[in-house]
Amino acid sequence: MARNRKSGRKTWGKTHRRRNSGDRNPSVWLYGVHAVIAALSNPARICERVLVSDEELAAHAVAAAEHHGARVSFECVSRDDVGSVLPSGAVHQGIALLTQPLPDPGLEAAIDRALAMNPPCILVLDQVTDPQNVGAIMRSAGAFGASAIVMQDRHAPLVTGALAKAASGGLETVDLVRETNLVRSLEALKARDFWCIGLNGEAKRTLAEARVTGPTTLVLGAEGSGLRRLVSETCDALARIPQRSTIESLNVSNAAAVALYEVTRTA
Repeated sequence: MARNRKSGRKTWGKTHRRRNSGDRNPSVWLYGVHAVIAALSNPARICERVLVSDEELAAHAVAAAEHHGARVSFECVSRDDVGSVLPSGAVHQGIALLTQPLPDPGLEAAIDRALAMNPPCILVLDQVTDPQNVGAIMRSAGAFGASAIVMQDRHAPLVTGALAKAASGGLETVDLVRETNLVRSLEALKARDFWCIGLNGEAKRTLAEARVTGPTTLVLGAEGSGLRRLVSETCDALARIPQRSTIESLNVSNAAAVALYEVTRTA
């Protein structure tokens, strides 16, 4: 460990240099213990700088990065210094990471990866715009073994620290694919033998009744407006999650978790 003479901050390691400054995406700050440690553990990540307020946590973060040979700049700073680079009110738990976004694998590559898993499952989100919801859905996808989330390149949130923290590491294990046209994406999934089920609270069949054996795509719409007409019509089936209460509907992230459980339970 060394001390930076200019700032007085303690530092570990060396700055990661695997990047071309003329061809890079804007870097983003991730924060929170689970999100940062998972990102540092991911060899596909280009990590640049870590701010951490606790030496024990710093040692854990360094070990995660060194496990796959990454060289990252670590700085031991105050909690206020960590918060100073983040949005106001961010619950950072004393650690933040500056990193480049992960590359978009593309739909066909995501399908190939899904088909190698058991059961093959992909989520499609139709204009779900809240980053907390998308992050929570990614967390559930990682927990239940869904390998990818497909969203439109517009009307969908950017990958931010808030999304990554809500995903709690899911951002590193679940492919995030952005497509121009979700109808064409569903057609491509169907061409690869995925059974596409759109969740709709007014559907006649329950998810258990609409479920079939084999690769499955779960399609979820925005809260309030639900699935758009063409997206709904492109699905192989529409299904609802049965509820016993008088509450009108589940939050979209909760609905995704229940649906993922049903898909994996019956696989």
